[in-house]
Amino acid sequence: MLNKKFLWGGASAANQIEGGFEEDGRGLSNIDLLPYGDQRLAIAQGKMHYSEAKEDAYYPSHTGVDFYHHYKEDIQLMADLNVNAFRFSISWSRIFPTGLETSPNEEGLKFYDNLIDELLKYQIEPVVTISHFDVPKGLMDAFESWKSREMIAQFEKYARTLFNRYKGRVKYWISFNEINMLLHKPFTGAGIFIDDQKENRKQVIFQAAHYEMVASALATKALREIDPDAQLGAMLAAGDYYPYSANPEDVFVAQKANQENFFFLDVQSRGEYPRWALKQFEAENLSLDITADDLQILKENTCDFISFSYYSSRTSKADTSDVDTNTGNAAGGVVNPYLKRSEWGWMIDPLGLRIVMNSIWDRYQKPLMIVENGLGAKDTLTDTDVVHDDYRIAYLNTHLEMIKESMTEDGIPLMGFIMWSILDLVSSSSGEMSKRYGLIYVDKDNLGNGSYRRIKKDSFYWFKDYITENK
Repeated sequence: MLNKKFLWGGASAANQIEGGFEEDGRGLSNIDLLPYGDQRLAIAQGKMHYSEAKEDAYYPSHTGVDFYHHYKEDIQLMADLNVNAFRFSISWSRIFPTGLETSPNEEGLKFYDNLIDELLKYQIEPVVTISHFDVPKGLMDAFESWKSREMIAQFEKYARTLFNRYKGRVKYWISFNEINMLLHKPFTGAGIFIDDQKENRKQVIFQAAHYEMVASALATKALREIDPDAQLGAMLAAGDYYPYSANPEDVFVAQKANQENFFFLDVQSRGEYPRWALKQFEAENLSLDITADDLQILKENTCDFISFSYYSSRTSKADTSDVDTNTGNAAGGVVNPYLKRSEWGWMIDPLGLRIVMNSIWDRYQKPLMIVENGLGAKDTLTDTDVVHDDYRIAYLNTHLEMIKESMTEDGIPLMGFIMWSILDLVSSSSGEMSKRYGLIYVDKDNLGNGSYRRIKKDSFYWFKDYITENK
C-alpha cells in the first residue's frame, strides 16, 4: 500500500501521559491547573479562572498514566506493535520551569534525551510537538500568556533549545498542537483566561493567534538554521463543516465555518492573512498588534508540511432551533442525521477523512501527516485481562480504507498515519480515563486509582497485523 518511509505510529501529549508533574525541577503548566469534573469546561473555555476551582479538585495531569516512570516499558510495547513512529510532546515547564529562565533545566532535557534514544534504539521515529496545550504557569503570571507579544521571544528561546539539543535525532517537529483550539478553548489551547466583562473575546483570541503564528514561523526559521534536514509542520484540529441542507443559508454558514477553521493554515501555509479575515477584523473593530516585520516573518517561513487530527466531521445549520446541537465536540455544529455517533456524541464519519484530506490538499498542496485519529470508548477489562474492542477496530479499519482511497485514487501525498493513541491516557476534553482511546489498556480510573498496569487490547493485535500487511 505505502512506501517504506511511511510513518505508522501512535500519538500522545505530555500533559495526558507523563505525570511526574513536580519531579526533577519541572514547573506547573496550564493543564496542571485544569481540574476533573463539572468546572473543567468553563475553565478550559477561559470563562472561569482556574483559581476558582474547588479546593478538593482532582487534577488528572499530575499523574497522567505515569509515562515518566514507565517510558522504557511503553516503548518496548510500541516495538512489539511494529510501529515506526511515536508522536509525543515536550513539557515546556520541564525544560524552563517558569518559562522565564535564561538557562534550561538539565534534568528535563535529559529525560527527553533518554526517551528519544530509547525510541531510536527500536528504529521508532520521534515526531515531536513543541507545545501541545502547554504553557508554563510562570508565563501566565508574568504576561497573561499569549495575550502578550513577550511570549514570542520566550517560545523562540524554548524552540531553539530543543533544536540544538536534539539536532540530528528528531526529523519531524510540530509547533502548536491543534492551534485552532484557541477559537473554542483558549485556556486549554493557550493558557488564556478572558474576562468577558472587560475584554473583547475575539480581540483576545485573534491577537493570541497572531502571536502564536509568528512564534511558529520563527521556530521554522530557527530549525532551518540549526537542523536543515529536519522539517516543521503546522497542525490543525480538522474536519470539514457540511451544510445541513441544500438551503443556501446552510451552505453559507458552513462555508464561513470552514474559512474560520482553515484560517490558521492559510497563514501558516500560505504566509499571509486571508482577505476575509482582514475584512472581519476591520468590520468588528479589532485592533490587532500586527507589524510589517511580523508579516515578513510569516511570508518567509511557511510550514514544511501540514499535520492534522481527525475524529469527526462537523455540520452547520443557519437556524438551529429545531435540531440537536449536542455534538460533544468543541468545534460545535449540529448533529448530522446521516451518521452514527460515539458514546460521547461525536459523529463517526470515515468518508469525512477522505473529504478533509482533499480539502487540505486542494488548498495548500503540501505533504500531509495524520497525527491523531481514533475512537474514545468505554472499554471493559475482563477477569482474564482481556479487552474486546471490536468497535475501535471497526473505526480504525474504515478510516484507514478511506486513507488508501485518498492516496491511490485521489493522489494525495501522505507522510504517515499516527493514530490516537497507543496507550490509554487522560482525555483532554473531559479529563476522564474512562474515555479510552488506547490500543493498550492502562489500569487507572477517573480519580487516579489503579495499578497503572499495561494490558494489550484486541485492537493492539489487529493494528500490528494491519501494519505488517501494509508496510
